[in-house]
Amino acid sequence: MALWFGTALLPGGWAKGVRIAVTDGRIARIESDTVPDAGDEQHAVAIPGLANLHSHAFQRGMAGLAEIRGPANDNFWTWREVMYRFLDRPSPEDVEAIALLAYVEMLEMGFTRVGEFHYLHHDPKGAPYANVAELAERIAAAAHETGIGLTLLPVFYAHSNFGGAPPVAGQRRFLNSVDGFNALVAKSRALLRGDDTIGVAPHSLRAVTAEELAAIVQPTGPVHIHAAEQTKEVDDSIAWSGARPVEWLLDHAPLNERWCLVHATHMTEDETRRLARTGAAAGLCPITEANLGDGVFPAESFLAAGGHFGIGTDSNVLIDAAGELRALEYAQRLAHRARNLIPREAGHSTGRALFDGALDGGARALGQPQSGLTEGASADLVSLDPHHPSLIGREGDAILDSWVFAGARIDSVWRAGRKLVAQGRHHLRERAEKRYREAMARLLG
Repeated sequence: MALWFGTALLPGGWAKGVRIAVTDGRIARIESDTVPDAGDEQHAVAIPGLANLHSHAFQRGMAGLAEIRGPANDNFWTWREVMYRFLDRPSPEDVEAIALLAYVEMLEMGFTRVGEFHYLHHDPKGAPYANVAELAERIAAAAHETGIGLTLLPVFYAHSNFGGAPPVAGQRRFLNSVDGFNALVAKSRALLRGDDTIGVAPHSLRAVTAEELAAIVQPTGPVHIHAAEQTKEVDDSIAWSGARPVEWLLDHAPLNERWCLVHATHMTEDETRRLARTGAAAGLCPITEANLGDGVFPAESFLAAGGHFGIGTDSNVLIDAAGELRALEYAQRLAHRARNLIPREAGHSTGRALFDGALDGGARALGQPQSGLTEGASADLVSLDPHHPSLIGREGDAILDSWVFAGARIDSVWRAGRKLVAQGRHHLRERAEKRYREAMARLLG
């Protein structure tokens, strides 16, 4: 199979007349300055698919349900209570149906791999299923059915706050002992197919003790952890240990390129520089962070120190790869009252800087040895609709600027060489919506 594009973003930059031959789901050969062969599928613009490094798929089912002001100041912690109440209901079938639609939407929006930070493990009463990996199996089934690449990140969760505080009732579906978690990881590993990967995710320093953290981190594979998302979390960490969450991790955990600190919103300048030097990725979810009122990540100083970042959809309140990139830049503009802050040099495209950063950092965070359109890499491609008004007269990096900031649309998506999205719609869209409607009717009816 071969695809031909009028222009494509390759590691060395934009090229014209690009022919990409695909064998067994991987890019076998790339030729530039060519004309299409007979039988080649032809499109105008190709960019690599992006990694969504942080998703809680089940939260797609509560999108829009927490937007009513309460009697006190609403914040992350009041939103969390809404989430706990929503989790009283979903069955394994419901979880799979919700994840199915979420993954369809991710592919339609340009994500070709998802890092599923999976912490929903037990039944609504908190009892383990006979199959301890029942819900992980449902997540994997949804990923495999939609075709999205999967990095499964089973979550260890044991406590309600720093210092091993007892869990609260709303967390009953998340909880595991170290032995129970290791059994879950072993069962989850058996669910992988193709180029799926697995890592571990200690939920946060609120939910795991130092001893548990050391016991569950594996010698290989990604390690993801929430850190410093909220100022209350920072204050509680200082009260517990005398150190801020990111500071504690820098001093006590073996942070390196396998690690991803999700959010890392509230850091000092010293923490920001030190985290950048470790090679760990910052997992940024700007749409969710804005929705929850988390704060603004210090992106400008982190990138200036050589830091790596990727983007994720987290709560899945709105799934949109370009939207995450746009929200990241706009938050910096609001915080600094300036423009075009992500590029490191004058004259460079903001859309390109955002895209390149998320492409590289997302692949690193999800354990992928290669990113972008290179020979030997998975054939994960996105084509943009050349007829959209925002792409008129655009070429080179202006194409990415128009996708991120001006609403240019995705036309087709290939994952591991399979065409999953055509004319902006996943081939399972209708079926996924039907299953989702049925699940939500049970959950909200």
